Amino acid sequence: MSTPVKSPAGAAEAQGPAASGATVAERQFVTFKLAGETFAVPMAPVQEIIRVPEVARMALAPPALDGLANLRGRVLPIVSLRRLFGLEPLAHDDATRALVINLGQPLGFVVDRVASVVSVEAGEIQPATTIQSIVKADFLTGVIHRTVAGGAPELMLVLDFERLVSDHLGAATAAQAASRSGATAEAATGQTVGEAAADELRLVSFTVDTQEYALAIAHVQEIVQVPAQITAVPNTSAHVLGLISLRHRLLPLVSLRCLFGLPEVALGEQHRIVVVALPDGSQVGLVTDTVKEVLGVPRQQADAMPAVLARSHDLQEFESICRLDGGKRLVSIIAADKLLGQPAFREAVDVAARSAGTNQEDALMNADTEDTRAANQVPTEDDAQVVIFRLGDGEFAVPIMSVQEIVRVPETLTRVPRTPRFVEGVINLRGTVLPVIDQRSRLGMESVARNDGQRIMVYTLGGLRTGFIVDSVAEVLRIPRSHIEAAPVLSEEQGRLITQVAKLDSGRRLVMMIDPGQLLGAKEAGALARLQDSAETSAAATTAQPLAKAA
Repeated sequence: MSTPVKSPAGAAEAQGPAASGATVAERQFVTFKLAGETFAVPMAPVQEIIRVPEVARMALAPPALDGLANLRGRVLPIVSLRRLFGLEPLAHDDATRALVINLGQPLGFVVDRVASVVSVEAGEIQPATTIQSIVKADFLTGVIHRTVAGGAPELMLVLDFERLVSDHLGAATAAQAASRSGATAEAATGQTVGEAAADELRLVSFTVDTQEYALAIAHVQEIVQVPAQITAVPNTSAHVLGLISLRHRLLPLVSLRCLFGLPEVALGEQHRIVVVALPDGSQVGLVTDTVKEVLGVPRQQADAMPAVLARSHDLQEFESICRLDGGKRLVSIIAADKLLGQPAFREAVDVAARSAGTNQEDALMNADTEDTRAANQVPTEDDAQVVIFRLGDGEFAVPIMSVQEIVRVPETLTRVPRTPRFVEGVINLRGTVLPVIDQRSRLGMESVARNDGQRIMVYTLGGLRTGFIVDSVAEVLRIPRSHIEAAPVLSEEQGRLITQVAKLDSGRRLVMMIDPGQLLGAKEAGALARLQDSAETSAAATTAQPLAKAA
């Protein structure tokens, strides 16, 4: 988070124009340097002057936007004035500052350096129509002509920031952000976007000792990496690995290997913790070897556990077996109520409860803060459960209920003639032709070479199942509503697609929340529907051809 800089501007703001004795004939301006020229802005809308903070990149925003920063709990767009004026970029140094100016919503404008605060008489401001500058005269409200020490003339160009915002960031107004914030609240919870069909199972699959298992996605709270340190608890069963601090709450870990009677292995980078909720609202982390996919599986592909096995006491936690890839891949579906009802999980929760208030808890958890209190709350239906994925350095999130599946990118994508430019190709996903789009291209980012970390996130958009390639899938999280706010509206397309911003890790991490329903426009959806029809027709013709020859 950035820190306000103690400056003359900050002192003047605290007093305000009236308190400083300003009259109609005298106005205060903040002056700053940009590419060797001196500019000025009236003091009134300048809220503060800060060092340039770290930013999170925002897709589909105007090129001049550096990204979003968290300024004391407020999401602040940071705009490069150099890029706004088409100038060569300049590396930030100790003198670089951002002017936070309120133009309906606060915006931070990066300048080379701040010069001073000056008081100007009305007679010193002249029209800017004849001035030659790096900035068009249209963006100037006037020129301040002054004489400095030694009698040398000084020109300060008064920038019209409202005109700049109107022309380059036309949608960036608080009114527009507020008007659409209510409409996007439902989208963040995923209740109205891509709901799973009643005849389909929504599962998270994972492996334990090379065997694949799955839990209904409704029981999965989060999926996180195994941390470097797990605090062991004495006098507990072998299946209780210990405690970790997950966003300032104690989370007991249960080893599925131990629970299933399998040999333990050293935990590594590939291991994952699947966080599940017990009936009383407490949480437990299931330590798995790997998490594989989010799956949408037709119910007819899930067979009840064979009767001879279902009678076995050791197998009562498994309710069915799912057949994938033509029956070559078998996934055992866990009955969450039976698994989580085992005494092993009650013991793990009791271990965490006993640790509360002890020195062990103090070693795990930080001081009580707003984030700590929010993280310790029992998850509620108002929390947003999301899948977070990465594109370059940026993090994005979509409601988990909108994600039908997450699958690996195959070695080759089949190109179909006369496909739309935004379609990378199609794949066969369990007998269904799936159009695949590069999410980077959709968000106006540079493409990258295919790699093992990439995944295809599958959505159902307007009745059409579509896949989007992302650089990697990071985690599944539940985010308290208090940590989410409306995203600044900086372009029309961005305003529709990126609706909200989540502030994680005490605001140091900003995640752009995407409305999946806006990933395809009407024309794109129509083109994909025609593509799918064409691909399915071609597939049917290819299958029928050898049959005709045989006849």
